[in-house]
Amino acid sequence: MLGFAVLFVFARIPPTVFRTWTPWFYAITVLLLAAVLVFGEGRGAHRWLDFKVVRFQPSEFAKLALPMMVAWYLHARALPPTWRNLAVCALLIGLPAGLIMDQPDLGTALLVLASGAFAVFLAGLGWGRIALIVGAAMATLPVLWQGMHEYQRNRVRMFLDPEADPLGNGWNIIQSQIAVGSGGVVGKGWLGSTQARLDFLPEHTTDFIFAVYSEEFGLIGVVAIIAAYLFIIGRGLWIAANARDTYSRLLAGSISMTFFVYVMVNGGMIAGLMPVVGVPMPLVSYGGTSAVSLLAGFGILMSIHAHRLRGR
Repeated sequence: MLGFAVLFVFARIPPTVFRTWTPWFYAITVLLLAAVLVFGEGRGAHRWLDFKVVRFQPSEFAKLALPMMVAWYLHARALPPTWRNLAVCALLIGLPAGLIMDQPDLGTALLVLASGAFAVFLAGLGWGRIALIVGAAMATLPVLWQGMHEYQRNRVRMFLDPEADPLGNGWNIIQSQIAVGSGGVVGKGWLGSTQARLDFLPEHTTDFIFAVYSEEFGLIGVVAIIAAYLFIIGRGLWIAANARDTYSRLLAGSISMTFFVYVMVNGGMIAGLMPVVGVPMPLVSYGGTSAVSLLAGFGILMSIHAHRLRGR
């Protein structure tokens, strides 16, 4: 209900107002992420802030604040961006992503990084520069591997060979694949998931809820929900293509592509096609902060579409 209230309000705010308040939103988000390192709480990682009245995850705000800030910075500058502007964008992206990675939450950090990278890509970045940036990122992988926690390295190892530790680190992937495969074409029906009911599948209301959905509704249900996701993504990209200014175009495109990454990463994770990371399935996984941030993003998309023909 809070998410829909935010969507309703955001849809009526002109994009120019969002652009004006973007630096403040970004600064507040960075401060909250820094506060998590000192006052945060959570199971095995400090990712939440508890103000007694409300408990939330500031990294969810970064998924909006970061593309908004990159779009704000590039709005008044010539495109495609110069190397100097790219360096500034890298700093804007790296600061919140680094704070989230230190929680530690590598999966969310990569999503936040991707949300900012999409805004840069949509600014007209040439393929030559993209190749150089990707090459530089690939060169840093050994450094990233050394900086990862052991449980994060184990997730990569289990992605490559889950059978190497079927009762330990490979358990989640194996049980998720069993749930997906046992759903068949039509599934076992509502609440018919034995993997969830018998507690074989961990985190079956959050990270692995799509595996439960696959077991209960089968291939038909999976195709239906992916079709709905693709419609949302396509609609968002259409709104971006018809936006009236650079800020709106980059922001709408980044929100849409980040939503796509959510779906791709979670779907690939539960099918064993990607390493296990703490990425929820949008608007399906349990999680209040995630739902509010996603619906806030949809509200911004609706605002961009509603004001595309207006002179404000």
